[in-house]
Amino acid sequence: MRCDQTPAWKALTAHASEAKGFDLRTAFAQDASRVQHLSQNAPHVFADLSKNHVDAATEALLQALAQQTGLIAHRDAMFRGEHINTTEDRAVMHWLLRQPEGSLGGDLAEPLALVHATLQPMLAYAETIRADAQITDVVNIGIGGSDLGPQMAVLALQDFVSEGKRFHFVSNVDGHELASVLKGLKAEHTLFLIASKTFTTIETMTNARSALAWLQAQGGTQVARHFAALTTNVAAAADFGITTTFGFWDWVGGRYSMWSAIGLPLAIAIGTQGFKDLLAGAHAMDQHFQTAPPELNLPMRLGLLDVWYRNFLNYTSRSIAPYHSALRRLPAYLQQLEMESNGKRVDRNGHALPFDTSPVLWGEPGTNGQHAYFQMLHQGTDVVPLEFIAVKKPTHNLTDHHELLLANAIAQAQALMVGKSDEGGHKHFTGNRPSTFLLLDELTPASLGSLIALQEHRVFVSGSVWGINSFDQWGVELGKVLAKDIHARMASGDVTGLDASSAGLLERIR
Repeated sequence: MRCDQTPAWKALTAHASEAKGFDLRTAFAQDASRVQHLSQNAPHVFADLSKNHVDAATEALLQALAQQTGLIAHRDAMFRGEHINTTEDRAVMHWLLRQPEGSLGGDLAEPLALVHATLQPMLAYAETIRADAQITDVVNIGIGGSDLGPQMAVLALQDFVSEGKRFHFVSNVDGHELASVLKGLKAEHTLFLIASKTFTTIETMTNARSALAWLQAQGGTQVARHFAALTTNVAAAADFGITTTFGFWDWVGGRYSMWSAIGLPLAIAIGTQGFKDLLAGAHAMDQHFQTAPPELNLPMRLGLLDVWYRNFLNYTSRSIAPYHSALRRLPAYLQQLEMESNGKRVDRNGHALPFDTSPVLWGEPGTNGQHAYFQMLHQGTDVVPLEFIAVKKPTHNLTDHHELLLANAIAQAQALMVGKSDEGGHKHFTGNRPSTFLLLDELTPASLGSLIALQEHRVFVSGSVWGINSFDQWGVELGKVLAKDIHARMASGDVTGLDASSAGLLERIR
């Protein structure tokens, strides 16, 4: 049953109306055990949900909504390998990429064997590159999930990166990006990784051809040594001159692909054991999502909280504030993960939805954000739930820095909640602003894997409740098609059939 047709949806609507006067300060004063009830451990992650606009009654109604929309059955169908990506008639099995070898039977035994048959040579190649002192720079050329995942992870795990290697990521078709990367490189010391499932993605292949031309202009003739491809189109890669390829499958969506061959730059950066630890951390969260009771299932609690905020309290966005500079690309990664997955206006049957779906995700690392957009979070007219992500132990010895960093994270969450009275108005903080606090003991491959899997499953939960297909991305296609048409007109100047604005811009640019 679609969520808006359930008894729980109606009950939540009434509950939201009654809860308009909800105040976090009052809630804490009235319930001494609020933190215990609204905090929990999950693999590698501690979550404090107590500063959110929820109480026991809210959570109970949200759990009822999950039950009435068939969330658990939908989750189980995904883990059975059923084709829950209905518009493309595909299974959704990115979770299989981190499943231990030989751990599944039945229909899943063969695809799991294929996963490990690809993973092992990929990791062996990564070790070869790690041991090759002549290769000092690795350039990953991809876009979307073929860029955001590995780039975010390599930056996040920089303390585990092999010495003697530098990593660069090029995604934008804007030539300024590729040119600025190539400016500091030498062909004989560079390895290019071309990440495109079809080997036809226009941005990726445009950059790949320019990289090849740059290599050849420097006298490079060993294309097979300096290029590898992460693709299923082996023939096209061979025509390019690439002999080393690693593939993946149509049941791996781009934004869920960092666990696959798309993670090769990360495997080169952190090595075989580091990559296996990443997979193990994600698998631990997979198991938590599969087996933890709903009331203690962290992905379910977060995903249902997202539904509560979006549809019943009408909060339109969520800000991500990682208090760790190595996680600076995490907000961008989560933007794609959630907004490309759940930015949909029709349900799985193609019927227009009468309610809102994905919030807008945005953010910057703390403490930088405090001196930028936190002004709006504290005193703006919109209420924006904030998600803090902090790490208990640093990997540097500047202990005063880390203590100050964590003090700021705790203080900002406190300030958002308690506020401050000021009769003059300008220094008045209303408080009662919601936030979630996620805490890792350390930022390691395992904890990063668990954190990212948590976010993947959270997105699944809200999408499942909304009754949408979180695993297609048709909204990406239309602009691509029209760009080909406009590009062809650049040379001819033909504006026939174009709208007046597009025609005017084309003429001005020409």
